[in-house]
Amino acid sequence: MAATVEGPELEAAAAAGDASGDSDAGSRALPFLGGNRLSLDLYPGGCQQLLHLCVQQPLQLLQVEFLRLSTHEDPQLLEATLAQLPQSLSCLRSLVLKGGQRRDTLGACLRGALTNLPAGLSGLAHLAHLDLSFNSLETLPACVLQMRGLGALLLSHNCLSELPEALGALPALTFLTVTHNRLQTLPPALGALSTLQRLDLSQNLLDTLPPEIGGLGSLLELNLASNRLQSLPASLAGLRSLRLLVLHSNLLASVPADLARLPLLTRLDLRDNQLRDLPPELLDAPFVRLQGNPLGEASPDAPSSPVAALIPEMPRLFLTSDLDSFPVTPRGCSVTLACGIRLQFPAGATATPITIRYRLLLPEPGLVPLGPHDALLSHVLELQPHGVAFQQDVGLWLLFTPPRARRCREVVVRTRNDNSWGDLETYLEEEAPQRLWAHCQVPHFSWFLVVSRPVSNACLVPPEGTLLCSSGHPGVKVIFPPGATEEPRRVSMQVVRMAGRELQALLGEPEAAVSPLLCLSQSGPPSFLRPVTVQLPLPSGITGLSLDRSRLHLLYWAPPAATWDDITAQVVLELTHLYARFQVTHFSWYWLWYTTKNCVGGLARKAWERLRLHRVNLIALQRRRDPEQVLLQCLPRNKVDATLRRLLERYRGPEPSDTVEMFEGEEFFAAFERGIDVDADRPDCVEGRICFVFYSHLKNVKEVSFYRGAVPVQVPEEAEAARQRKGADALWMATLPIKLPRLRGSEGPRRGAGLSLAPLNLGDAETGFLTQSNLLSVAGRLGLDWPAVALHLGVSYREVQRIRHEFRDDLDEQIRHMLFSWAERQAGQPGAVGLLVQALEQSDRQDVAEEVRTVLELGRRKYQDGIRRTGLAPKDAALPGSSAPQPPEPAQA
Repeated sequence: MAATVEGPELEAAAAAGDASGDSDAGSRALPFLGGNRLSLDLYPGGCQQLLHLCVQQPLQLLQVEFLRLSTHEDPQLLEATLAQLPQSLSCLRSLVLKGGQRRDTLGACLRGALTNLPAGLSGLAHLAHLDLSFNSLETLPACVLQMRGLGALLLSHNCLSELPEALGALPALTFLTVTHNRLQTLPPALGALSTLQRLDLSQNLLDTLPPEIGGLGSLLELNLASNRLQSLPASLAGLRSLRLLVLHSNLLASVPADLARLPLLTRLDLRDNQLRDLPPELLDAPFVRLQGNPLGEASPDAPSSPVAALIPEMPRLFLTSDLDSFPVTPRGCSVTLACGIRLQFPAGATATPITIRYRLLLPEPGLVPLGPHDALLSHVLELQPHGVAFQQDVGLWLLFTPPRARRCREVVVRTRNDNSWGDLETYLEEEAPQRLWAHCQVPHFSWFLVVSRPVSNACLVPPEGTLLCSSGHPGVKVIFPPGATEEPRRVSMQVVRMAGRELQALLGEPEAAVSPLLCLSQSGPPSFLRPVTVQLPLPSGITGLSLDRSRLHLLYWAPPAATWDDITAQVVLELTHLYARFQVTHFSWYWLWYTTKNCVGGLARKAWERLRLHRVNLIALQRRRDPEQVLLQCLPRNKVDATLRRLLERYRGPEPSDTVEMFEGEEFFAAFERGIDVDADRPDCVEGRICFVFYSHLKNVKEVSFYRGAVPVQVPEEAEAARQRKGADALWMATLPIKLPRLRGSEGPRRGAGLSLAPLNLGDAETGFLTQSNLLSVAGRLGLDWPAVALHLGVSYREVQRIRHEFRDDLDEQIRHMLFSWAERQAGQPGAVGLLVQALEQSDRQDVAEEVRTVLELGRRKYQDGIRRTGLAPKDAALPGSSAPQPPEPAQA
């Protein structure tokens, strides 16, 4: 048996069956050639395969109308292959030449090698759909301008800085997308595209629009988001067919009032601009979105001084998930990363233009510096270049979910500086009740993370002496006499409280009590020149007038020692009614205990560990729709019930494990047992074991066994592992059973194939039905076009961004999650299949839409033949309505 681990939630897919008995592997290695479609974009050596077919000239090749080819090929080979298309595939209607199938080490899609097209491609007389997305085009190939029948042109994710005037001479063009390029201006001839219905120019560098754009009389949708537009031409009010106008994330200070009079406009997106005033017609319109604008604020149009009039507006950048860098100029800018992190570069922060790169890293013990009582609240953000000093501090906002226990604790941003970690002065800003920003100012870039720690109080001790008090525990004080130091040095204190009931339960002694735990640290020499006085409150319930001094112990711990030392006999304890005072010459950890027990140091170590332990449960659940997908999670005990309620609609499995105790940042691993192996190419899979690191406030998602510690060099076999489960100090924590389904036939575990899926029957008898298998086939074809399909299906932009972020390392999971979530919501709704076909067509994926229609037609024919054979309908009967019996499952796409 084998299991694979995939996805940002660390889901383990355990696939049963024998992958070695696949007798048909050789035939599946050839590209799919059948009907009128030829898909070579997912096969290595696609150009070689196509050249081979062109030489052989099989009869099916002459019937091909849809061709998909990856551009991650040798440029010369690619050019030679494309030159063969007019002679070998003269009936071609759709040509997809896309990059983006490969990713770099950070997960970003790589551009293809395509920089031009052979001139002979203009001879493809029937071509109506051309997709050149994710390539390296700097100019539009001349042959494209001669394709008079072209209806859809996709140029997203290239390097185009301008569009040619001749583009306006394409008489049949209805769909044009040029997103994520470098366009600074648009040709006036663009307004001559009288048939154009959808135009997407988002994510470019446009600062103006030509007035001629108002001549696009057939335009239904116009997307100009994430550009640098400061104004709009009044001619936009002439787009009488316009239904959707997207202008968010620009620099607009005003918009034409006549936009409110567009008769068919149903959505106007003006979010995140610089609008301070709007015509009443737009301000009150229900279809206008205005979040993120300074409406009602004082207008900057009348500056207070001539100098202020010359200050340019600060650019605002909104990065998508496929971008990992952005430029910063001396003008400064405001940047929002795809993960929600924000940065503010003030004007003059850098003297010359600089490119900033970022990565969001999963936490691991070697990267995350945590103190004994710290808790990690975020992933690790790396900003590059490291160490480059800015002339003005840069604002940084990190998003996190606040911890439940906040008493006597604080949230700080921790960063690395000169090979050491330190905490920055941090301010909290609330975005929502359960989402906060940690805001700080940074002088240079490095690694950053958000940490919850005990409240820290600090001061600079001068030679004259000073007093340091705890803000969370007023009775804790440190008194520095004059002459304690020759040079000023910085000292800090943290105080941790332990509940008396926990201690009494640990010791089995009802009268046991402890003071707050005090941690003192300093910079400079390890010792002070004169003794420093430390004041601690007496243990709870104990007073200086009634205590038994023989039961009072002052404990001391100096990292990295393993035990606490009892230093009561080495110091002079001065007792008052409420406090104990003693003097020290160097700083570390101090703790007052009141107990009848002996060997208090060992007990203190156990109590201190209890302070830092989290009680957790381990769960292993299988997807209801795909039991080979196994979700592993480690959850704090207080989150288990809520998590299970949320998951059990999609998952099923055994009860959670018994409660175990774990430290923040502790390593452990999950072992698939009873013959189940893990087969995955990922860094957290070692010798068939899935590695975890427990962080109490982060998602710890990865028959399954859990063990403490890092994965050993020699992973134990099953029998040896079973023996290790016995004994008080065993590393084994829990084993949870799972059931693995058998794959159909003898094929190995291919993604999306052979899954044991319950019937979905999306749709109705009138328009047809689709099963999970059909949807899996559709999902496998969408690729990077899935966000457009999702939006046309009615999925919100916010939901699309959430899916992109949640599954940012797995494109396939993004597509499947979107498509099946939508299908579940459509269950029982009439017209769902028709809506899917329409969305595919609107997203310019006619090839997939045609496949869906073919599946539906085949299913209808099977059903009609079936009722004819059973005599339920006459020979020439039409397809029955909804009152007829349910049709059988259609053929898989």
